[in-house]
Amino acid sequence: MKMEENNGKPHREEVCPGKKDKLDLQTVRERIAQTKGPEYWRSLEELAGSEEFREMMHREFPKGASEWLDGVSRRGFLKLMGASMALAGMTACTKQPLEPIVPYVKQPEELIPGRPLFYATAMQLGGYATPLLVESHMGRPTKIEGNAEHHVSLGGTDIFSQASILEMYDPDRSQTITYLGDAYSWSAFLQAFRGPFNSQKALQGAGIRVLTQTTSSPTLADQMRTFLKAYPSAKWHVYEPINRDSVNAGAQLAFGQPVETQYKLENADVILSLDADFLYAGFPGFTRYAREFAGRRDPDKNINRLYVVECTPTSTGAKSDHHLPIRGFEIEQFTRALASQLGVNAGGGNVPSSAAKYLAAVVDDLKNHRGSSVVIPGEHQSPAVHALAHAINQALGSVGTTVIYTDPVDANPVNQTESLRELVSDMRAGKVDMLFILGGNPAYDAPADFGFADVLKNANVPLRVHLGLYQNETAELCHWHINEAHYLEAWGDTRTFDGTVSIIQPLIAPLYAGRSIYEVMALLAGQGEATGYEIVRKYWQSQHSGPDFEMFWRRALHDGWIPGTTFAPKQVAAKPFSAPPTQELAPNSIEINFRRDPSVWDGRFSNNGWLQELPKPMTKMTWDNPVLIGPTMAEHLGLKSEDLVEIEVQGKKVRAPIWVQVGHPENSITGYLGYGRRRAGRAGTAMGFDMYQLRNSATPWMASGIRVVKAGGTYKLATTQGYQTMDTPVGARPIVRETTLEEYRKEPNFAREDEPRPDQTLYLTPPGWEYKEKPNAWGMAIDMNRCVGCNNCILACQSENNIPVVGKEQVVIGRHMHWLRVDTYYQGDRENPRAFFQPVPCMQCETAPCEVVCPVGATVHSTEGLNDMVYNRCVGTRYCSNNCPYKVRRFNFLLYQDWETPQIKMMRNPDVSVRSRGVMEKCTYCVQRITQGRIDAERQERAVRDSEVQTACQQSCPANAIIFGNINDPNSQVAKLKAESRNYSLLADLNTRPRTTYLAEVRNPNPALE
Repeated sequence: MKMEENNGKPHREEVCPGKKDKLDLQTVRERIAQTKGPEYWRSLEELAGSEEFREMMHREFPKGASEWLDGVSRRGFLKLMGASMALAGMTACTKQPLEPIVPYVKQPEELIPGRPLFYATAMQLGGYATPLLVESHMGRPTKIEGNAEHHVSLGGTDIFSQASILEMYDPDRSQTITYLGDAYSWSAFLQAFRGPFNSQKALQGAGIRVLTQTTSSPTLADQMRTFLKAYPSAKWHVYEPINRDSVNAGAQLAFGQPVETQYKLENADVILSLDADFLYAGFPGFTRYAREFAGRRDPDKNINRLYVVECTPTSTGAKSDHHLPIRGFEIEQFTRALASQLGVNAGGGNVPSSAAKYLAAVVDDLKNHRGSSVVIPGEHQSPAVHALAHAINQALGSVGTTVIYTDPVDANPVNQTESLRELVSDMRAGKVDMLFILGGNPAYDAPADFGFADVLKNANVPLRVHLGLYQNETAELCHWHINEAHYLEAWGDTRTFDGTVSIIQPLIAPLYAGRSIYEVMALLAGQGEATGYEIVRKYWQSQHSGPDFEMFWRRALHDGWIPGTTFAPKQVAAKPFSAPPTQELAPNSIEINFRRDPSVWDGRFSNNGWLQELPKPMTKMTWDNPVLIGPTMAEHLGLKSEDLVEIEVQGKKVRAPIWVQVGHPENSITGYLGYGRRRAGRAGTAMGFDMYQLRNSATPWMASGIRVVKAGGTYKLATTQGYQTMDTPVGARPIVRETTLEEYRKEPNFAREDEPRPDQTLYLTPPGWEYKEKPNAWGMAIDMNRCVGCNNCILACQSENNIPVVGKEQVVIGRHMHWLRVDTYYQGDRENPRAFFQPVPCMQCETAPCEVVCPVGATVHSTEGLNDMVYNRCVGTRYCSNNCPYKVRRFNFLLYQDWETPQIKMMRNPDVSVRSRGVMEKCTYCVQRITQGRIDAERQERAVRDSEVQTACQQSCPANAIIFGNINDPNSQVAKLKAESRNYSLLADLNTRPRTTYLAEVRNPNPALE
């Protein structure tokens, strides 16, 4: 839904600094110049202290939040709810898979209602597996966790696996086999398939083409080999838009063969990221890297140092000790200069004058840490950058300590862009008789110069078959569409980034009788109509050489991986580097960088309401993909956030809004892929702008010589960056406590300077509130040094606690419902500020300001010190939210929850109440988990063990930044953290005595750059 200015809707007052009439940059600069002292800010409006911002901050909710807007009808509002509301289309009956699946815990003799089982499985994205445990209530998968016993995930997950539970229950998924849009049966498809397929035997399959996405599945690779052996003239093509072509090409340049590069960050004292966002979901090995990186950020031990050179602000850049924003094309020049100074023959490179000092400091630091340093290139950088990174790591002696190489995980590591180009050429030449598109959406996301959609539509391909979860843009142009089974409904296998194989086992029978890619490939590989279970099991039976296959199989399903499948490190010899330098940009030339969206990836998750409404790490943007632009460039072009611009790249034009992002390099813009869909579903269709129209095969990640002009008009964006701002004027009540390692060693108690003593209080302790005498007093400690801003905790909380999606229009007026938010604060130079992430759940205050103002006692204290909500008492006065200094309460202005649709009832956690309109809600410390842990302990007549109870946010955190437990137990992990000198309370001077506290951030800067 486009919400442009003057679109005929009634005018309403803007609501917050991200939504109000923007200050011009000159006014902002003047106001900023008048401020003094250290300051931590979330938006330029907050930093400048505009009147509009101050008014918004002092309101209980933004203006308009309590009003029903005439411009949007009730029916229109329901359409905006996306994939977590207004879902319909099936019964509430669940069916277990017919084949035996093995629970992670010992299966009881009979199912016990209220006691979930956990099953090990894995989710594949971009060819890499994330090992998982899935919680199942009486046959219904309801929550996804990381597999704590798997050495790759270590219990952590990412946002895509967390949100995949909503994807499975999405009724916008394809529900039947279709031919030219009409519903048909599987037998009808087989009848249409067999004739043309049999005729290919005489041609050795010369007219058959199979197009898949990236896969690491050993079983699928074996099926492909069997198929190509029987039909040697057929071709297997691979393409997805977020590919690793540059990574593989760089390995070819360096070693003459594709390899998988793994990093051992626990051994790295110095890390240099060359545009690599390795601390965010989607980077291969993210969960492991986040844990290893965070484990080395303890200032009382051997803390590491992170340098980041990047062209687009990322969460990895935010965690850096030193950040250098430069244009994307300049990163190769920087890498060449770096390599030359480290003894690698790279031909030198010209770096901007502003980067010379940074380069010199990095070179010295890397030299001083030979064998304990690592250089990580970004997957969207040029092959030359990757080859140079390999050479630098070898020159530094890092191979074998912080870097190892293995065989590639990708089962078919071809150049995917060239593979798709070859397919398009064959289609145009009339060489393709049967085309099987098994997953993906190339009609939407193929390079614009390929014209894939036009070729698919107009070329004479007699039989076109598409397998997919959705009736997307590609399905529309194919004869046959086969509805695909979700990974939680199907058998399969896949590899993690280190090669370890995980078996994908289903949690539920296919809701819509979908077929897996293995079952479709079985038709081509001569395996008949074998089931996915039979195919996967038979393959691993052929690979198992031991005596007892049944025990091997059950063990693999139980543990979540197959022992002995991890790739061994391999020795590779570096070749002399030779790659012509890329073009050098003129200082005033503008470039565009294309990036996968932090939430919807390449567009495949467009219809996932949880991901659409998840605030992106740096911009806190939801439901849209504005073009990012730096403050200086915006000022030169006379642009403000939400202004519409026209972007032209090699004759292709797109109109889109801009967002002024601090820390973005000058003369560079960033466009995020994955939006502007035509056939995504109720949540994703027509949301945002299609940047694939500007993306060509020759410049898939960055293009130069572009034109950006103001197009006139504005476009309303839904960002949460200005919401829930705590009242902290400049120079008072520091929210973020941080210092340097040197200062920390001089003054380790710096974070506790303003903490009140326990006896400094006006509150009398009423009877029953002596929490130190109770067996359990629950508390939480959040280590800001460890938090990488991955947003995983937000989605874990949403999934665990049945939190609804509200839609873009509701987010615009401040009605989003997330119980936990991750604030991003900035400090310092606006062109290159430092950034800090701060997760903010309910503080669970011991002297809670919300409780004393509630007229009906709906928010009260439990005997264990929790600030509880009694939903049945709440009458919606919202006094509690008005009196909460942390702004962590959420109010159901409308009936956001769906009380009708069977799928949503199936997905919900049965241990958590579903809230209705007019009720206040907030973080509960996952009280349902506390209760279960207490009951289990009482049954066994023992105390609750440390770490036995974990909140959803804690359990999902890949960086182990959130620790929860009993603060009355001095030996508990949380009590030990709270005893550390870095521990502090948020807004401690208010004397609310919060149970949630923070460990201050300590940076490790290079003195040469201070």
